[in-house]
Amino acid sequence: MNVTDLQQPTAAAMQAGGPILAADVWRDAAALASCLPAHAHVINLCSDRYRFITGLAAALQRGQISLMPAANVPAALGALAEDYPDCYALTDGVPPDLPCLAYPAQLDGAFAAADPFDLPGEQPAVILFTSGSTGRPKPALKNWSTLLHSVRAAGARLAVGPLHGATVIGTVPHQHSYGLESVVLLPLLHGLAVDTSWPLYPADIRAALARAPGPRILVTTPVHLRALLAEPADMPRADLILCATAPLSADLAAAAEACFGARLIEIYGCTEAGQIATRRTAHDDEWHCLDGVQLHQDALGDTTITWASGAAVAGPALLHDEIELTRPAHFRLGGRTADLVDVAGKRGSLAHLNHQLLSVPGVQDGAFVMRDTPAASVARLAAVVVAPGLDASAVLAALRQRIDAAFLPRPLVLVDALPRNALGKLPRTDVLRLIATMVKK
Repeated sequence: MNVTDLQQPTAAAMQAGGPILAADVWRDAAALASCLPAHAHVINLCSDRYRFITGLAAALQRGQISLMPAANVPAALGALAEDYPDCYALTDGVPPDLPCLAYPAQLDGAFAAADPFDLPGEQPAVILFTSGSTGRPKPALKNWSTLLHSVRAAGARLAVGPLHGATVIGTVPHQHSYGLESVVLLPLLHGLAVDTSWPLYPADIRAALARAPGPRILVTTPVHLRALLAEPADMPRADLILCATAPLSADLAAAAEACFGARLIEIYGCTEAGQIATRRTAHDDEWHCLDGVQLHQDALGDTTITWASGAAVAGPALLHDEIELTRPAHFRLGGRTADLVDVAGKRGSLAHLNHQLLSVPGVQDGAFVMRDTPAASVARLAAVVVAPGLDASAVLAALRQRIDAAFLPRPLVLVDALPRNALGKLPRTDVLRLIATMVKK
């Protein structure tokens, strides 16, 4: 986007009251920039997507780096305050226990609109954080040039040009790398409109799609897709579906394409490297690197490690998956290195086991987890399963037909719902806590 675009009646956002023109968005961002305190870092906690966008743009104008915590909880925010003492929070909700600016109830409308993204490429823009599931969250600094290359490459690969003016509806948090790139920056830099709502439940997602003027782009996760496809009748049409954050099966991708009448593109990436590659999962098992991304491999003992680098990557960044390079800029993906399990001398992956579990008729959701065991003990797997109408013995009987007996979960716990976070991911500690609670009952 450039200043010429700002003079056109282009909608940059869609909210309940109707479209918000790009010039109005950037006018509000300029007004908000004048209100920001003089700090080096801002934690943008705004839950409303419009306020988040103007907060991000305002911070960029002021040269402030936006911190994007993996979770908006006191412990995570307290750790950020320790690591970045010159920080404050911008919030439109309950103020956290650190220096804070409440998003103004009204912004000065006298400010002139200017392109907030006309920035030096080397300017630090955001610091994203890993989930911290294996320890303290790790920071990943992205400068403006890296984000710009990544989002432009994604727009070209996704062929969003013919969808100019489309409404982007996202079910993922905008503080996460996937949400930031695909829900916020992709539309802002490619002439699309951001839906300012954040629908999570199937009924809310359907309603957001139904009220959005076409074309429509849905940015979502396998968990949300599975919930939507449980009731596919009268599903509003989409023009493009993006999916990420967890492995997506070809069967689910094909069902989604048929239901929504749109192509589904899966995105592979990570917090450290950002978006790396795409594939149309219903038709291809190979990933195609985005322009500006190169993969390199090194031998490390009897294993191979893969690095990503290039203009679209804040790197070089280590990838934590098994990757088979098939041809230039293409690869196949194995399981995550951390997902490999060894039980009684037999090796498998949690991704494969979860796929087999979810293929059991009647299982709506579920996951395997490796239990914490003393070093001298045999490693054991457990599983949590949502399967109304089935008992544990029925699920185990079905699993015996699909997996080696060594990988049968002990215990297998039936629950009403899994403790998934906003990205549809399952923090291991939460799963183990749930299993411990259910086993005691």
